[in-house]
Amino acid sequence: MKSTSGIAIAVVAVLAAAPVLAQVQKFPNRPLRAVVSIAPGGGMDTISRAMAQKLGENLGQTVVVDNRPGAGGNIAMEIAATSAPDGHNLLIISATAVIFPALYKARFDVLRDFAPVSQISAQGYLVAIHPSVPARNIAELVQHLKANPGKLNYASSGIGSPIHLTGELFTAMSGTRMTHVPYKGIGAAYSDMIAGNIDMSFPAIVSSLPHVRAGKLRALAVTLPKRTNVVPDLPTIVEAGVPGVVVVNWYGLLAPLNTPRPIVERLSQGVAAAMSQPEVVKRLLVDGSEAATSTPEQFRTHIAEERDKWTKVIRNANIRVQ
Repeated sequence: MKSTSGIAIAVVAVLAAAPVLAQVQKFPNRPLRAVVSIAPGGGMDTISRAMAQKLGENLGQTVVVDNRPGAGGNIAMEIAATSAPDGHNLLIISATAVIFPALYKARFDVLRDFAPVSQISAQGYLVAIHPSVPARNIAELVQHLKANPGKLNYASSGIGSPIHLTGELFTAMSGTRMTHVPYKGIGAAYSDMIAGNIDMSFPAIVSSLPHVRAGKLRALAVTLPKRTNVVPDLPTIVEAGVPGVVVVNWYGLLAPLNTPRPIVERLSQGVAAAMSQPEVVKRLLVDGSEAATSTPEQFRTHIAEERDKWTKVIRNANIRVQ
């Protein structure tokens, strides 16, 4: 026979769970907000809006994209982290969300302060060189770099950017040396690359392909773990002979910490359904991206692995922001 105290504890537990159960059963009961840390118009914003539209159709509610750029993403993170954890407030992040905390002081942490929902997409980079560089493949590039240590330069979109860290990872794994030249955005570097003032870079597939197809730059490989349908003839860097160089610029969805687990799962399933829609897949290909969804657990593991990898690259290369 149960004791009086045991019965009382059980009753308290049921009463405590009742509001959460009611919250889950009513979800969603109003439009959702997905905060994005960049201004409207970029690739991340475009993909976020494509996902949001289809996710809203799946949930039966509108998903509003709320652009809140600034402070290295901290403005968007603060808005999302301090919002009600009821599933109606979401945050869309990119791979930089796990890089910047290793370089700058950050108030929020994507794993400590949020509940991972799902990865959304994956976008690779190219190994792109000026045609004057005597290399037709990665093996020849590595050979040329080793014969000319530190003499070739590569452009990035800034110190600590994914392109910069890709260059550091490539040199570390290939045993080569290059000179890093940071720009304020990779777009500003293209004119110098095309003119031959910059030897190479690791730009996003979508932004560099027009220059490659025009013969102004030469593409040698992609940074993805496998070949992509966007440029199926290009091998991966690993496939071309340099192990350990896998770089993916990804986007993903988070909810505030303590969002009920059933709601997180519902959102994750909704993202998977949204990203599998043919029109979304087609839209992603235009941006050089592919759908890449996951369970909440898989996304949490992915975030942790990405954070560990880039923290090590930053530490080993002694990268410091000024």
